[in-house]
Amino acid sequence: MAGNRHDDGRGADPRNNWSAPRPGTPHRGDPHAGAPTGGPEYFTAPQPGPGPGDQPGHTRAFAIGEQPYEQPYGEPGYGEPAYGGYEPYQGYDGYDDGYGGQQQGAGPAAADNVAVYRAGGRSGPRADGPRLPWRPLLTGIYRHPAATFDRMRDHQVWLPALTVSLLYGVLAVFALDSTYEQVTRSTFAVALWAIAGAALGFTLAGGVLSAVTHVLARQFGGDGPWQSTVGLAALVSWTTDAPRLLLALFLPVDNPVVQVVGWATWIGCAVLLTVMVRRIHDLPWGKAAGAAAVQLLALLALIKLPTLG
Repeated sequence: MAGNRHDDGRGADPRNNWSAPRPGTPHRGDPHAGAPTGGPEYFTAPQPGPGPGDQPGHTRAFAIGEQPYEQPYGEPGYGEPAYGGYEPYQGYDGYDDGYGGQQQGAGPAAADNVAVYRAGGRSGPRADGPRLPWRPLLTGIYRHPAATFDRMRDHQVWLPALTVSLLYGVLAVFALDSTYEQVTRSTFAVALWAIAGAALGFTLAGGVLSAVTHVLARQFGGDGPWQSTVGLAALVSWTTDAPRLLLALFLPVDNPVVQVVGWATWIGCAVLLTVMVRRIHDLPWGKAAGAAAVQLLALLALIKLPTLG
């Protein structure tokens, strides 16, 4: 049995003429020989080098229940939780805030929301708030259209849309030369029925065309409510054509000024209607324009071309 020194292969039998080396004298042929350190054997004994199984391209066998790779105390092994066997607290969206709290909107769900948000038509946060009164609503459509449409996305505008539609129908009767002569030459009852019918007809036409715009926006992937879409589309359609109607009350419809203003207001209606669909339904420019195309073509064929042709 070996002593405090390792066996050099010749055995420890004194009959083989073996004797312990004197202190300080290295043993010939011993690669680990040196001066004694006075320490225990597990500090002074030679450490085995890597075996054939530890070389790259080789495998190493382990006994059942044996840990292949021992980890130092305090360091987690592969696949083991850190922090003394406890998993770190994860926030609501899978993001660890470092204090065990929840980070709202900082995980994969927030990334998905950002991707959808940037893929839509908005370029900034929606300006939510209470419903705008009449005057800020009508002026905001032309001064700050994007912010106004964002603000009114979740609010209905039935009363302003109905009032503007009725007033537009009344003005349209007197703006056209043919209808103006018929109304002025007829009796009061007939004129009243003609004015009321025109107002009701333009109101129904605006509602139907605006509903078509909403359906197309939904077909293209929009998510806006129908109340705000229909109401705002009617407001945009009739208010943009109001300057042409006012000029037509005093000038002939074939006057160059009326013609230029009529085409300019139709282009403005196209732009505002597209912006409205884009902001209400969160659609890109192309899809928003496609959703508003039917209403724009109907307005051009029913109202603009008969007076501007």
